[in-house]
Amino acid sequence: MSIFVRFLTPAIGLLFALLAFLPTAWATPGFLVDADWLADRIDDDVVVLEVRYHPHRYLTVGHIPGAVQIQRFKDLGDNHATPPMRFPSHQVFQERLRSWGVNDDSTIVIYDDSRTALASRLYFMLELYGFDMERVKVLNGGTIEWTVFNELEKEPAAPAPGNVTLKPAHPALLVEWTDVYDDVVSRRDPGVVLLDARPTDMYTGEVIRHSIQGGHIPGAINVVSLDGTDGQSQKWKDDEALADMYQSIPRDKTIYVYCHDGFRMSLAYMQLKHLGYGDVRLYNGGWSHWGNELTLPVVEGPEPYDEAYAL
Repeated sequence: MSIFVRFLTPAIGLLFALLAFLPTAWATPGFLVDADWLADRIDDDVVVLEVRYHPHRYLTVGHIPGAVQIQRFKDLGDNHATPPMRFPSHQVFQERLRSWGVNDDSTIVIYDDSRTALASRLYFMLELYGFDMERVKVLNGGTIEWTVFNELEKEPAAPAPGNVTLKPAHPALLVEWTDVYDDVVSRRDPGVVLLDARPTDMYTGEVIRHSIQGGHIPGAINVVSLDGTDGQSQKWKDDEALADMYQSIPRDKTIYVYCHDGFRMSLAYMQLKHLGYGDVRLYNGGWSHWGNELTLPVVEGPEPYDEAYAL
């Protein structure tokens, strides 16, 4: 055996030993697709659903060819509830999906112009009501990703009615205000973590928007879900950045998540589930409910509890 080989063999062994201690990289989300993926399949009976922040841009700016417009408040909430962004019944949502041309075996691609925060609400609702999530994709980068090499059109889509059949809401995916009040505010259940996915200035109460009160629910930890996306490309950041963002959230706990209207919390849901968190539930109504109920307790400032609730 040559001197070179005698020295090289231990070096290779040491290299593999060091690699064994490196953390395993997170898998790329299977639900995220790019514009090339969609362009190759857009004529293959794929149902494309657009959820824009300003819904009028579906017609004025244009949309991906064949995309059906989803109006984010009217179509993704309960139009007769207070607040209106509580989740609709599965029968109501089923009828909406059928009007958008969705069948049980449809492949659905959702996109928005809001860093996937709006698309995530629709994604969560499909999972909530039992759709086959292997068939649901989200266009990473939304309209920005598509328009780099592709055109938009302004002609509204007119899909044939679908026949999708949904199930009642999965009870392990939602919580009500009474659950939050009992488990977090009152009993301080050590198995539950309350996560506020809104911008920090709303969490602290410096900015009051879409509610009477500013601040957060006592006990809530603030992780801004939009920080997991890039503001320019509108794409998800890499898995290492996502894991770092949620490092303060234990993986073995039940996570209750809320935001204002149900979009940022749905994005947090997708991020957490991708990272391997097993039990993530969304507060049905969120801050647009809690922050407008003057009798429910509120904490202002950067800490989960203030002086009154710290004891």
